[in-house]
This record gives sequence, structure tokens and C-alpha cells, in this order.
Amino acid sequence: MRFMMLIKSDSKAEAGILPDQQLLTEMGRLNEEMMKAGALLSSEGLRPSSQGTRVRLSGRGSAGTSTVIDGPFAETNDLIAGFWLIQTKSKEEAIEWARRVPGQAGEIEIRALFEASDFPVDPSEKPDGWREQEVRFREAADRAPESAPEISTAPARKPGTTRFMVMLKSDERTESEALPNPETLSAMGALMTELATSGALLSGDGLKPTSKGARIKRAGSRRTVIDGPFTETKEIIAGYSMIQVESMDEAIDFAKRWLPIHLQGAEAAASEIEIRPLYERSDMPA
Repeated sequence: MRFMMLIKSDSKAEAGILPDQQLLTEMGRLNEEMMKAGALLSSEGLRPSSQGTRVRLSGRGSAGTSTVIDGPFAETNDLIAGFWLIQTKSKEEAIEWARRVPGQAGEIEIRALFEASDFPVDPSEKPDGWREQEVRFREAADRAPESAPEISTAPARKPGTTRFMVMLKSDERTESEALPNPETLSAMGALMTELATSGALLSGDGLKPTSKGARIKRAGSRRTVIDGPFTETKEIIAGYSMIQVESMDEAIDFAKRWLPIHLQGAEAAASEIEIRPLYERSDMPA
């Protein structure tokens, strides 16, 4: 099973203050242990929301109105500061890894990811449709270099681009465990295939509802586990895409194409995406 461990932001992260050397060392040690155990797939840090943007869509199709809102955003405790993508045998095992994340305060949210097998096969599915494209993308992403077979590889980085995490916010529909219809899956697959073909798509996944998740609250050495579901739907993540493009404007254009697809067949005609640039290794002090 794959899980995303989302570490919540705080005032330091929102101020752009990088972790000190001790915390970076402890994080590196944990990453190495997860890597040796075959659990770590990837990990990233997000830049402050002051460098981010939200795209909000109201209405459907050509009648819909999109609004772009620049950061920073006020709800610091609900913002995401970074994440780990891991694979474990169970949610309990994922929780044990989350308990070991260094730091004296804050919160980590654990969310299971959707797999292609979670979606029932529809008779109308076409050969080489979204399902086969998804499987091919996963197989390509999971190929590892011979020098480090325990590490999955992402598509090659393109010079002159910035990496962005484009996060689709949850709503009542995604929290109700309702799966997208075949038309939505097909349209989403076409969009992601277009991005993958251009080299812009690095990764992407849908997150299962918070009823399948948990949160770990940290206070000193104490760790408290709280099982989902969680009620603050507006700030919950339903899915994400990791892209590399030349500008925030390109990332916004992608978000504007994603939102109408998400709203296909929805009773509620409103949705929001948050876009955040990622930290690079070169951003970290020597």
C-alpha cells in the first residue's frame, strides 16, 4: 500500500526559515532507514505559501469563472510544508514511520493513495485508455537505476524549469468515497498523458478520503494518533500532480484545465487548487 505522510506547516516554515543542521541530519537519517527498508518512494519540501497561488473555479464549462489568488494564506496550521511518499504493508506500519519523524511539535497527516485496481473496470473503457496509460506511467516511474535499485526514479529534470506541487482540494464528493465516472477518468488520463509526453509531469496521485487516514500530533516526545475522518474539508488534499514548467503562469494554466475535469458530473460546481513551488537541494545551506 502507498501512503502520503503530509507534514503540516508552522510559522517558521511560512517565514521561509529552513530546518537547522541537526533537524536536517535527523531527517536524512530517517530517510536512509526508510530507504533501506524499501519504504521510501520520495520526499519533498514545499516553499512558503507566500510564493504560492490558488486557482478557484465556480460554475461549469465555459460558464465557469476562475479566480487566481496569490499567497500568503492565513490558515498556517492547515497548510502543507512537505511530504513523504512511502509504501508499507499497512496503515499501522505507515503510522509507525510517522511517529519517528523528528521534531518537537506539529502534525503529520497520513493518507492512503488510490491504485488503478481501486477503480472498477467499466465496459465502455477503450483499449489503451486511462487505465493502461496509468499502468505504463507507474512502471516507467518505478524503474530504478542499477546503482541504487531501492530508489524509484522520476522523469528527467528539464533545465530552466521549476517544480511545482499542484494540489486539488477536497470536497464533499471526494470525502464521500465517490469515485470519478469513466468520462472524468478518460479526460484526466488524456490531460496527464499530454503532460507526461511533454516531460512536464513528474508524478501524480489521488488520495483516498480522510476516513481511511490518520493524524499524528507531536508535543515533545509524545505522539498522539487520531483516526479520520476529518471535518475541515476545504483544506484537505484530494489529489496532486508534481510538474516541472518554466513559470507559475504555466502551472496556473494547468490548474485551470484540471479543475473543470474534476467538476464533471458534480452537483456542487466549485473547486480549488493550490500551487506551491518545491525546495531544491541547492536551497539547503552547506
